[in-house]
Amino acid sequence: MGGSRAQVNKPHKTRFSSKSSRNIHKISHKDKNRIAKSNRNVTQGARAARLQRSKMLREQKKEALLKEKRASSGSASPPRVILLFPLSASVNVSSLAEDILRLLSADVGGAFSSTVVSSEYKLRATVLHAPHGDLLSCMEMAKVADLIAFVASATEQSTCDYIDSFGSQCLSVFRSLGLPSTVVFIRDLPTELKRRNDAKKIVTSSLTSEFPEDCKFYPADTKDDLHKFMWLFKEQRLTTPHWRNQRPYLIAQKVDMVPDDSSPEKCTLLLTGYMRAHSLSVNQLVHVSGAGDFQLNRIEIMKDSIPLNARKDHNAMDSDDIQDAEIIHSLAPDPSSQEPLLVENVPDPLAGEQTWPTEVEMAEAERNQKQKRLRKRALPRGTSEYQAAWIVDDTDGEDSGVENDGDDDEDDDGMLLDEGESGFPSQEDTNNSDFEEDQASLHLRDSDEETENDSVMMEGDNMTREQIEDEIKKIKEAHAEDEEFPDEVDTPLDVPARKRFAKYRGLKSFRTSSWDPKESLPPEYARIFAFDNFARTQKHVVAKALKVEQEGRDDCAPVGSFARFYIKEVPFHVASKLCAASRTAPIVLCGLLQHESKMSVLHFSIKKHDSYDAPIKSKEELIFNVGFRQFVARPIFSTDNINSDKHKMERFLHAGHFSIASIYAPISFPPLPLIALKSAAGAGTPAVAAVGSLRSIDPDRIILKKIILTGYPQRVSKLKATVRYMFHNPEDVRWFKPVEVWTKCGRRGRVKEPVGTHGAMKCIFNGGLQQHDTVCMSLYKRAYPKWPEHRFPANV
Repeated sequence: MGGSRAQVNKPHKTRFSSKSSRNIHKISHKDKNRIAKSNRNVTQGARAARLQRSKMLREQKKEALLKEKRASSGSASPPRVILLFPLSASVNVSSLAEDILRLLSADVGGAFSSTVVSSEYKLRATVLHAPHGDLLSCMEMAKVADLIAFVASATEQSTCDYIDSFGSQCLSVFRSLGLPSTVVFIRDLPTELKRRNDAKKIVTSSLTSEFPEDCKFYPADTKDDLHKFMWLFKEQRLTTPHWRNQRPYLIAQKVDMVPDDSSPEKCTLLLTGYMRAHSLSVNQLVHVSGAGDFQLNRIEIMKDSIPLNARKDHNAMDSDDIQDAEIIHSLAPDPSSQEPLLVENVPDPLAGEQTWPTEVEMAEAERNQKQKRLRKRALPRGTSEYQAAWIVDDTDGEDSGVENDGDDDEDDDGMLLDEGESGFPSQEDTNNSDFEEDQASLHLRDSDEETENDSVMMEGDNMTREQIEDEIKKIKEAHAEDEEFPDEVDTPLDVPARKRFAKYRGLKSFRTSSWDPKESLPPEYARIFAFDNFARTQKHVVAKALKVEQEGRDDCAPVGSFARFYIKEVPFHVASKLCAASRTAPIVLCGLLQHESKMSVLHFSIKKHDSYDAPIKSKEELIFNVGFRQFVARPIFSTDNINSDKHKMERFLHAGHFSIASIYAPISFPPLPLIALKSAAGAGTPAVAAVGSLRSIDPDRIILKKIILTGYPQRVSKLKATVRYMFHNPEDVRWFKPVEVWTKCGRRGRVKEPVGTHGAMKCIFNGGLQQHDTVCMSLYKRAYPKWPEHRFPANV
């Protein structure tokens, strides 16, 4: 093969340089089996661990379910509470309650509620029937009910008559509180079978949308109908709202009071009943619904007067059995571990005092003193050195006046009160000016109270009917004006704006501008408590309460026990009201977690109720029902801004959307429902004004009240305009010069200088201004809730 090129073998690129190095990386067959076996063992071990973990979780869930079933339907469980609620006024629930009690027990008491035991169904039950038209009683009964049985009548002519207005209002309140297990009883069905089934279908189809999906409908006319329901109810797993299972509570079967010999205005309140949800320690604080927070004197664990295995001739509870019950043992509080009833923080009046000055500050003060001595001053003849020290220097006043009037620094947070004009003409003029400033400050204080949206409604006893009607008319007009022109206020003619709005300041950006939450706090903030980390504190408190219950300590009244609680230092008039109220509504005792008696700033997500038409003004007195607790508060309403740490105050609670209500109140750990009640002028029964839930506890939440000063263009020239009627003197224009202005048509600008002597000003905008446009200036100040005069409804 002449002329052909010889083939050249190129070295092959491998990751090994030679065969010897390649053999080093070879793995023997024995080693391969050993590695594969170890990997297989690891895989099998992980799978076995997963299976074991799944098995443990299933067993834990079974144990928890069995424990819950024993706690709700066992021999040691408290009686189940059945609430019969009529959906309309035509429904007679008293006869239905008698039929149920007669089915469970032949011995039925004549009280409004009765606790009975049935050996046939192996069930203990307390039957309550809600009085139609009494909203407060219905609400208190719904808080403690394990089962709400809504009763409807099949004899109504139209479907809209099955639920009347009061029934619809109560149903919405029950939804806000959280519905427990629910059923619907249908009464007054025809006796003929076909007509009976048709009537039941009509009622069911009409009411299905009003209740939860798992709600069942039962006929309740005959004894056989109730017998079928009771067998199903005995085996039913009841569901309760989550907030009710967080704290121990007791429904008082008997309310009594013992006078205190040492203090005639105080007494000891006795509440007897079954312990529910959790065990309660005698060292724990308790809340009595509507009365307040108290300490326990002792707890007496008594023998159950109607046990589940009771004798057949005695299966109903009456007051004599409660009074004569045998006491098993008594629990007394330990003074070293009993939680103190601490409500308010005691402020230290010297906490704001400055510390001892440093050497540098003392040297600087001495240097300034020497300079003052060297300065020559023109003094009247015969003036001593001591008298000269009291004479104000004219140059200082002029300098300070020039600085205040000519300050062009655009610091948005610099809206401070002007100190006055420069110079001091004479002692007589000074006295006159001081007197005028004092009068102006008094006038400012009064006018500031008006703009803070305080409730100026006087007591109904001191006002005539015409005055009450005029006051309500004014509030309604202010509510309508606030909806049409929110935040707009008029600059007063007789008071300078720099003094009238001295507490306000401008913000470059509401979202991004800084505002110190600790700046210029009111005196009430010295009386409240705050948490460094609220979420961590709540987690710690709940875990501590759970640990105490699991330990099964001797100072606790266990769940299901029949006990008598001695509550000490209850005001005599409050105990008398509770004894009278126990005839129509249940009195509930609720155990408090740690810190829950201390005052702080609580924030609620709140919405105006659909049935309430009257305006709700900020700082008006409302009765807050938060879970089992009740207290009086005067909230302020604000928006909920997600992307900002500042929130705009609302003068009224408007319908159709949620707002945030901030109040001074005892600490409560969420989640908890809220029902806000408003007492009408001259009426004893309060109405449902708003519903919501507890959001957070944060005294540092910044709520800003916004006002808008408006002016109108007088002359417009391209980007410049002369604006009038926003201010009424040139000093006010100079004072508010750093604040940005804007128009309702979207222009933004700044104040350049005052024009004339009547408050007109020249402004420059970022675009052409229309003659019909309105020039606005936004000012802000921080707003706080109002401290309530009465903390609890029973004290009013």
